[in-house]
Amino acid sequence: MRLLALLFLLEIHAAAAVFHSLRYFYTGSSGVPNFPEFVAVGLVDDVQFVHYDSNSRRAEAKQDWMKQVIADDPSYVERETGNFIGDQQAFKNNIGVAKQRFNQTGGVHTVQRMYGCEWDDETGEVRGYYQDAYDGEDFIAFDLKTLTWIAPTPQAVITKHKWDNLDGQNKMYQHYFTQICPDWVKKYLNYGKSRLLRTELPRVALLQKKPTSPVVCHATGFFPAGAMLFWTKDGEELHEDVDMGEVLPNPDGTFQMTAELRLSDPSVDWGRYSCVFQLAGVKEDVVTRLRKEDIWTNREPDLNLGLIVGAVVAAVVVLGLMVAGFFVYRRRTANNTSEEDLLDKHPPAPAPAASDPLLSPQDGGQE
Repeated sequence: MRLLALLFLLEIHAAAAVFHSLRYFYTGSSGVPNFPEFVAVGLVDDVQFVHYDSNSRRAEAKQDWMKQVIADDPSYVERETGNFIGDQQAFKNNIGVAKQRFNQTGGVHTVQRMYGCEWDDETGEVRGYYQDAYDGEDFIAFDLKTLTWIAPTPQAVITKHKWDNLDGQNKMYQHYFTQICPDWVKKYLNYGKSRLLRTELPRVALLQKKPTSPVVCHATGFFPAGAMLFWTKDGEELHEDVDMGEVLPNPDGTFQMTAELRLSDPSVDWGRYSCVFQLAGVKEDVVTRLRKEDIWTNREPDLNLGLIVGAVVAAVVVLGLMVAGFFVYRRRTANNTSEEDLLDKHPPAPAPAASDPLLSPQDGGQE
């Protein structure tokens, strides 16, 4: 999803600002084999803390520190479960509406949502975002500055016009993104501070399949996710002949990322190049100078580079099931659903991990 990718890119380049985030990812799907028709997850600082899907039909805490959240708020799980069940029905209906808008019948289809906020713990700056996608393409997004909706596709224009006229609810959204959501970021950071506010520097390795392949700088085991990894030449950041990878989750809760360097002239002095890793909140960079003798390669008989590359690929698959599973399916489907046009009504108000009384449930009934 292009808007989401841009948001993550901006966050990575602003890593030094120490933004903390709260995000929710929803995916409603139809016709996807062996995958729930609805999945919802919440992440604080890119760490999943709550999960719901239509198979279990129950909100599940995913971090140990969430036990204290539930102990302090015994109705937490039941309240969140009720919210997600309502969202599940809305998303099922929305798939039917979207299929009509796009004049579709069969295939695999998805409706996806990402919303949340970021809070700078140094300046107090807050950024909020809310956007929907259909079949992996941007459908509609909320502009927090103008309190209007952006419709990048003609099929969303009718939705935009209806939602633009709901001034009261749009102001309620503004209140959620600028006040309520940042408050929940702070609460979760307080509950999970021993895990969420720690810093772990990465292990960095230089990889190359063969002499003509790009040199891959692989940083793994770092925390938090707000990081930058880039190549420099003579101390200056390179923007050409470089491919930047995304931040990916590791099974142990840390993160990894890669940056590839294409050396068009093999005879150049490799010592002029360095891989630089920067972590949010840490002043000192991790700098790895490019030296041929330090590169792990298939030319070395004691190293199976395929296992390393396979681990990276596996992480991509995990991300696909974890975040893209909430957000990235993009094919087509059949399955007649209710003709109630929920896409033409205001979307369900974003619910924090514990619902706020200001936030209404989804708008039901016909207009």
